[in-house]
Amino acid sequence: MPAVIRVAIVGGGISGLTTAFYLEQERRRATPVSFTVLEAESRFGGMIQTERVNGCIIEAGPDSFLSTKPWARELCDDLRLSAQLIGSRDGDRKTYILINGRLEPIPPGMQMMVPARIAPMLTSRLFSRQAKFAMAREYFWPPQALNPDEDETVASFVSRHFNSEFVDRLADPLLTGIYGAEASMLSARATLPLMVDMESRHRSLVRGAIAARASQNTSTPPQSLFTAMRDGMQRMVEAIVRQLPRESLRSSQRVDSLKAQQDGWQIRFGETTEDFDCVILALPAHISARLIADLPGSERPVELLSEISYSSAVTVALVYSAPITLPPGFGFLVPRSEAKRMIACTFVHNKFENRAPTGTTLLRVFMGGTRDPQIVDETDEQIVQIVRRELREILGLDAEPQLVRIFKWRKAMPQYAVGHLLRIARLEMHMQRFPTLHLSGNAYHGIGIPDCVRAGRNAADAIVRRIRSQRALA
Repeated sequence: MPAVIRVAIVGGGISGLTTAFYLEQERRRATPVSFTVLEAESRFGGMIQTERVNGCIIEAGPDSFLSTKPWARELCDDLRLSAQLIGSRDGDRKTYILINGRLEPIPPGMQMMVPARIAPMLTSRLFSRQAKFAMAREYFWPPQALNPDEDETVASFVSRHFNSEFVDRLADPLLTGIYGAEASMLSARATLPLMVDMESRHRSLVRGAIAARASQNTSTPPQSLFTAMRDGMQRMVEAIVRQLPRESLRSSQRVDSLKAQQDGWQIRFGETTEDFDCVILALPAHISARLIADLPGSERPVELLSEISYSSAVTVALVYSAPITLPPGFGFLVPRSEAKRMIACTFVHNKFENRAPTGTTLLRVFMGGTRDPQIVDETDEQIVQIVRRELREILGLDAEPQLVRIFKWRKAMPQYAVGHLLRIARLEMHMQRFPTLHLSGNAYHGIGIPDCVRAGRNAADAIVRRIRSQRALA
């Protein structure tokens, strides 16, 4: 019988668990592989964490995933969870931007931050006349496209096509809510690849958005923008864990060191030292940098990993037992110019069904990021005071919440700064000198759940390819 390849998966978030799940499927098909998942925390799932309280489904981290990216849905299919998937209530998919203390709806027909329908944009109170003129100018006289070997900030990219008002009122609040970073820092190529591609093909983003809208198949009902698990996102984690051998899962095991050996790797965690043939680091980039720092030839990978900075975030869930009058829609975003500490607020009970009992209001507030890094150091009492004050100022909401839950995520959101794609390409090139050591997670090719699932599956596929190539040579 061929020797069994032992794999250490360091990190038990959704990326690491996805790798474990697909390696387990291979093991059941008699592929000679075994694996151990080493997780520093007492629970698996990373930022995917659901609490079920008083009939409410409260998400500490992501509440859904983008339906347009297939990898999370494919994982759910393989886990036989497809019947548990629900789409967002897109019939009421209205999002507001706080402007001068008022909530103004994003005009219908916007594709990310580009208008694909002209009339709603022209009548919107979200933008000034100067911004509307900039949109018209962009349609007829678009700027030169970015050179293929260049990158720029999202703020620069959007300003080139429109003006700084588009940055302040759309680009910055949208991307701060997703990446926890501001448009003046983020890479356009890494965070807006579809728009950069649209620029290369059409020059005008407005023309490109209109063309994309015209090419959509109107004979089939549109797909919901967001997909979630009916009983909370943690169901994905629980379903994977149930599929894995109990002895392969080790929580509360912080890895202290990683050493290269002649035929593999030695990992020390706690008082234990174990040997493995392959290692997958499904970790934040700065932790991976620390673990590989003593490996011969790791200087450049460590340097590149260390260039990926992180921001922290706070999510606050508030439950109101009495009906609250809110504007229809999914919630609102807050530009930096409004001088608030909250970044966004989601009307969770409107966004998805089954999130709160009838008559109950469930709100989720986002704070932190690079805009307000100090918020994670505030006490829970201070955070509640800030949130309630700002909800009163924005929504006129003065009611006492029945329940408040606060979740702090320190250094949890990787920043895709200018040059990110080139940085990752160089990192992957230098990591080729360690063919049995793989990097995975949300720091490299996307931060959403589908991106993490894809990273996890790619890591599993790399291990399986190695096993098959060794078999072929045997």
